[in-house]
Amino acid sequence: MEGFLNLNKPYDWTSHDCVAKVRKLLRLKRVGHAGTLDPAATGVLPIAVGKATRLLQYLPGEKAYKATVRFGVRTNTDDLQGEVITSQPCPDLKLADIETHIPQFIGKIEQIPPSYSAIQVDGKRLYDLARQGEKVEAPVRIVEVFNIDILDWRDGDFPELDLAIACGTGTYIRAIARDLGNIFNTGATLAALTRTESSG
Repeated sequence: MEGFLNLNKPYDWTSHDCVAKVRKLLRLKRVGHAGTLDPAATGVLPIAVGKATRLLQYLPGEKAYKATVRFGVRTNTDDLQGEVITSQPCPDLKLADIETHIPQFIGKIEQIPPSYSAIQVDGKRLYDLARQGEKVEAPVRIVEVFNIDILDWRDGDFPELDLAIACGTGTYIRAIARDLGNIFNTGATLAALTRTESSG
């Protein structure tokens, strides 16, 4: 058996968990995936089976996500899986304030990856260094965001913003959430993430 599977990754599974499950179900060793998803993220995870694993490196890097950003909260991982650093209600924050700043996140932008990420510094992954208590400055990277659409806004002490984001490979949606919160000095973190397209 060979080819591609379009897997809908469940919550709290790693991308490696998904590959292991497919290996077991199909009784095949040659199984791989494209575009790692964090355990807390759900959605499209392309799985290659058999000889198709050779083609993973040639898949396009474009991806699309539906993301929920929660304002007023900062965490050490830039999502709700991490330890809360600050929590400060911001009921006065309005959608109109945010709309004016969305365009600065579109196009080729500089982005600092989250401290808890798979980026390597001196041969070590940032999340390993962070878990060891080491503070390492993540290297600034240039990523490309093709489009951001506002889907919904919910007022409250910790208001939430739903976004549809189309972007290139290597873009961290957690970093976009974090940086949006920094603009307003409220802090923000990624509350939910679903990948709707990958390697399309």
